[in-house]
Amino acid sequence: MSPHPNPDQAVTGDSRAPARSGSGSTGVSAARDESGGRRAPAPLRFGYGTNGLADLRLDDALGLLADLGYDGVGLTLDHMHLDPLAPDLAARTRRVAQRLDRLGLGVTVETGARYVLDPRRKHGPSLLDPGPDDRARRVDLLLRAVSVAADLGAHAVHCFSGTVPDGTDEDTAWKRLAETLTPVLEASATAGVPLAVEPEPGHLLATLADFHHLRRTLGDPEPLGLTLDLGHCQCLEPLPPADCVREAAPWLRHVQIEDMRRGVHEHLPFGDGEMDFPPVLAALAATGYQGLTVVELPRHSHAGPHFAAQSLPFLRRAARSAAALPGPAVPGPSVPGPSVPVPPHGDPSATPEGSTTA
Repeated sequence: MSPHPNPDQAVTGDSRAPARSGSGSTGVSAARDESGGRRAPAPLRFGYGTNGLADLRLDDALGLLADLGYDGVGLTLDHMHLDPLAPDLAARTRRVAQRLDRLGLGVTVETGARYVLDPRRKHGPSLLDPGPDDRARRVDLLLRAVSVAADLGAHAVHCFSGTVPDGTDEDTAWKRLAETLTPVLEASATAGVPLAVEPEPGHLLATLADFHHLRRTLGDPEPLGLTLDLGHCQCLEPLPPADCVREAAPWLRHVQIEDMRRGVHEHLPFGDGEMDFPPVLAALAATGYQGLTVVELPRHSHAGPHFAAQSLPFLRRAARSAAALPGPAVPGPSVPGPSVPVPPHGDPSATPEGSTTA
């Protein structure tokens, strides 16, 4: 497949023009001036997830986001959007790459489609399924996603662990997760595209502490990064969202954003939840994160164009307010242990809303 510019480097001039970089970039880069002092952080780059535009053709969704002024797109591989299982994936990916280039959109590849592998079981099979053939099907999807991401110039591939199957103990589930992610991480290293695992309420890997448990289990491989959903921080992390951003900074490879309430895993349009966005965006900008920050409203496709149009002005206002805040220095990582207590969280299948895994 043909190469495509990698959009995860610092943006100058037109904020929608993806900048080229070498492979294996992290999405986080400290901004310093020629004397070695810290510069003002680069502007945050906002995208919108196609899982919130499921009623639009992919070409139409991309055109909409470009017209609205978004910097990029969180592209969920699904039956209606660059189907990863349909024939001629390489040729179709090249056409999408060309479309992204023409529109000046960056991209992250997401893998949270509900029924792309199993028309009867949401997010099935997972990396934790008892059957090795079932786990292999999910691994194959992730390997396809890595290949697509490399050819699109995506700054990361998103994935999640899945819920622990009935009758499976957690030790076994963690072993399965480590085993199934190993070939995907090897492919990510070869492709130069980070694999960004998302802590998801109700899943085996549900919190930042769980991410660090996985990281240590795997020996801290370079391609392994983090998808940080900022609403999930509001929902269940013991730290406030801005502090979660600072703690997660060294591993940030992809960021999702929406409003949310404490203790309720329900993805909400901006203004409908409890989040205070300027401090969160100030913390994110201060990390030097240069990937996309993608609006995640997968249960709002019925009015997707409306929410896409409403979300970007909100985020830009919040970012301007964030720039006016006094910015604390980004601390060194203080890795939470797996024993950090968190509020209880339920099965995302039982919630009225959800993220890529809802």
